[in-house]
Formats: sequence, C-alpha cells, structure tokens
Amino acid sequence: MGIEEKLYNTVIGRMILKPLISEPVSRLSGCILDTRLSRCLIKPFVRSAGINPTDYILTDINCFNDFFRRKIRSELRPLDMSDDNLIAPCDGLLKVIRINDGTVIPAKQSKFTVRSLLRDSILANHYEGGLCFVYRLCVEHYHRYIYFESGTRYPNRAIKGFYHTVRPAALRDYPVFVENTREYSVIDTKNFGRCVQMEVGAMLVGRIVNHKKSRGGILRGEEKGYFEYGASTVIVLIPKEKVSLRPDIKKAMGTDLEISVKMGEVIGVKR
Repeated sequence: MGIEEKLYNTVIGRMILKPLISEPVSRLSGCILDTRLSRCLIKPFVRSAGINPTDYILTDINCFNDFFRRKIRSELRPLDMSDDNLIAPCDGLLKVIRINDGTVIPAKQSKFTVRSLLRDSILANHYEGGLCFVYRLCVEHYHRYIYFESGTRYPNRAIKGFYHTVRPAALRDYPVFVENTREYSVIDTKNFGRCVQMEVGAMLVGRIVNHKKSRGGILRGEEKGYFEYGASTVIVLIPKEKVSLRPDIKKAMGTDLEISVKMGEVIGVKR
C-alpha cells in the first residue's frame, strides 16, 4: 500500500491527513521551499522525477521553488495556432467527461457538480451537455500553463479550500476538485464560446500563481501562470457542441484511462 493509500484509507492515515491538507501547513511548506537551503532538494528531485535539466532554462535558480517553476525551452512546446484546433493548456494526464444533469462523473473517481466546482449556479447551467477537461499534473510534469484560446477574460475568481492530493487514492473517495483551493477565469473565447479555465491547488503547497487578475484581452499560447510545488490540476469547461475530440481522447471517455498530453498539443477541433 502506497503512502497516499495509507493516508486516505486507514484510520491513522486519516488522522495524519487532516493537518497535511490545511492551509497553514501548505503555507509553511511553501516558505521552506522558498529558502536557499531548499536548493539541496533539487538534485534528488531531478533524479526521482526523471527530469532532463537540459530541456529547461535554469538561470537564477536560488531555491527549490525557482527550479519547480522553471521555464521549458520554447522549441520543446510548439503551439498550434490554427483557429480550428483546440489545444492543451498544460502538460498532464487528460481525462474528458461529459457534463450531464450538471454533474461530472469520472470513471472510478468521485463525482462532483459543476455548480459546486464554480460556486456559481447561473454560470454552471451554461455547461450542461458540454465537456469537462481535467488535466492532472504530477510532480514530474512541467508546471507552467497557458491560455488555450484567445478572447476576453473576466476577473479571476478565487475559492479557498483544502489541499488534497490529486492522485487516484484521494480522487476515488473525495470530491477533491470542489474541496481544494482553486482559482478560475471565465473567458469569452474566439472559437469555443464562453469557457472556464481553472487551476486547482494540491497537497504540500500546490500554490497557484496567475499573472493577470482583472478583465482584459488574452491570446492563445500566452502564459496564464504556474504552480509551485505539489501535484496540481487544470480544468477547462467548454459548452455543448463546440468541439470534436481527437479520436484517441474520445475513445477514452467513460473509461479510467488518462491520455498524456503536452502544452500546445492539439486535442480536438472546432465543430
């Protein structure tokens, strides 16, 4: 039994879990990883996560979090700029779920409602019959993310919560995405209607840093922000009948399979 399984599925583990998912512990972890002393953690992390340092721009790395939010070389993440194509906003493991009766029901994971996710019942109704894209980032993934489409964004909405892990051990039994700290933007996109792009924090920091907070124009491929240490999640909501999924992603719907994608990769086309 792995450490996440022990934390979420044993009595003693759940006792330990409560403080671990709290904001004070998350804040303390972040402060430690912002210190110069945390640089000693970088080499072991690189080895355990299988990261190739030559893929990244590694100037001004003064602490662990500087390394975690490192920028990748642009040629390694080419962006598809065709208006007809839908692209991934980040690296991650993608699962796409149809929204029915306001509810998202992933295979072998706890279900949740769009209303609870957004804390906005009127906005939630807009996505009935639409698609929920869940990009789950593991610690080895690149943790910066972009806007998946051009358009006009409204002021960010931040929701305080816990910091559950987003690994399967938690997702099976807890409505993690509606309990965790999260922040989202409503975007009137150029090609896919009014969409939502959301970032969800996770255990041991998962700190969300978005560059823009107020209303304004945005461009496809423009960096939206980044996560600091902790596995995290990006969620995108797209209205009904706006996109046709890539065949392999469509085939995986309704199963427990997650599709590995990279930032800027085409995952569907405009209908």
